[in-house]
Formats: sequence, structure tokens, C-alpha cells
Amino acid sequence: MKDGDTMMGQTLSRVVESRNPNYNKGDLVLYYSGWRDRFVVSNPEEARPWMLQKADYIPEGCQSSLALGVLGMPGATAYFGLLEICKPVKAGETVLVNAAAGAVGAVVGQLAKIHGCRVVGFAGSDEKVEYLRQIGFDEAVNYKTMVSLDDVLRTVCPNGVDIYFDNVGGAFSDTVLTHMNQYGRVSVCGCISQYNNTTASLGPRMQGLMISKQIRMEGFLVLRWKERWMEAMDHLAKLIREDKLKFRETVVDGFENAPDALIGILTGTNLGKMVVRCHP
Repeated sequence: MKDGDTMMGQTLSRVVESRNPNYNKGDLVLYYSGWRDRFVVSNPEEARPWMLQKADYIPEGCQSSLALGVLGMPGATAYFGLLEICKPVKAGETVLVNAAAGAVGAVVGQLAKIHGCRVVGFAGSDEKVEYLRQIGFDEAVNYKTMVSLDDVLRTVCPNGVDIYFDNVGGAFSDTVLTHMNQYGRVSVCGCISQYNNTTASLGPRMQGLMISKQIRMEGFLVLRWKERWMEAMDHLAKLIREDKLKFRETVVDGFENAPDALIGILTGTNLGKMVVRCHP
């Protein structure tokens, strides 16, 4: 991006006028419009399916904003990032998730629990740690108050780590990889610790460890599974209806406060999905 570009992002919007028979006034639609409070789609039929879709699959009684979170891109990221990248996910395995109280991490942990795994989460405040315990994590750690990650892992993952869902990268991941078990799987979803780096950082070379422990590590972009998108949405919606999947949102009111909300994500002020409500 360059100065003057519209900030990228997805919106949940209500149709205020339509000349297309497939979209009626009042419909809720998801669209990658960027940061705008209104926009025009000239030809919806030419939009790629993942770019524009109706948000008509939200369970009755749930807020429509879930289409931006647990029933949207973050939910699909958790679903495919765990169940596809780390397959097979087996009962009794230890799953470690960092940024675990975020929109993706919290869903990953709960899906792992549903599959019978032991789940360990790391988050950045005592409030978030308590939340992780409330939604079923077996162990939850405030990484900001720990002294040694290596020592903590020996305590909370005494039998090693089978699956590592990584949202953070950096030195944290360097340490976790040394605790991986044979045939461990690593899903590289994000590297938030590195996003503001202006120079490339150097870290341990892990190839030898990955060979000796036969670890499989894979990065991904969730749109790899765009043709299976509704598979994830239907599965997650079913879990919500059955009260097996919990969620939280941090709502910021006012379009003008969107930059503060973005900064809040990068500094970890949100619990669950960060949502900007443009028109309360």
C-alpha cells in the first residue's frame, strides 16, 4: 500500500439500494470494500465468491457481526488451519495456541477440545487467561508475566507439544519448536511479533530439529479453501447452536476510531474479534 490508498479490510454492510434481483434492500452482505462507510458494487455477478457474499447464515438470536469473526474469515482460518494443516487431530494430543484469546486462537482451542485434545493457550493479560479457562482451555498462561517460556513449557506441556498453532512467530516460536514431539505439526497462521520489523531478524536454524523430530510445518492463507468456505461456516454455526463454541467481541464505536482499533489489535487490547461499528 502507498499513501492515499484505501485501507484494506472487510465490511458487513446493509444494502440501501439495489437494481440487482439477487440483492434486496435490507440484505446484509460481506464485502472486501476496504475502510469505507458506503460503497457501490457495479456488477455483483462478476465479483469473486469470497469477495462478496450474503451474510444470511448467522444462527437466529446471534448478532450479525459474527460474520466478521467466528462465522467469518477468522472462524474459517481456525477451522482449516487446525483441521487441515494439522491433520490428523487426534484425541489425547497436546495442542498449543498463542494469541489464544484472539478471534482465531480462541476458536482453534475450542475445536481442539472438541476433538479430545489437551489445549494450552498463551495470552497477554490475566483477564484473557481467565477467559481461556472459562471456554475450556486446560492450561492458560499470561506470557507477559512469565520469566522463562522454556520453564513454563516444561510445566504446562510435560509430555511435549503435538500441534502448535502459531500466530506470533519470533523467539516465542523458536522456543516452542524445541518442545515439539515426534511427528509434530505446526500451523503457521501469523507472525505478529515480526510485523513492525524494519530489518530481517535472525533466529535459530530449525531444519535439523525438524528432521530429527520429523516435524511438519506449513504456512497458509485461508482463501486456499474458498471453495469449501460454507463447510466451515455450517460446522461452526452448528457448534454455536449446540452451545459448544463460545465467542467474544471487542466493539469500537465510530468509523473515525478504526485506526485506534487496528492499533489495539497489534498491541493486544482486544478480547476475541475486534469490530468497528460505523453506524450504531
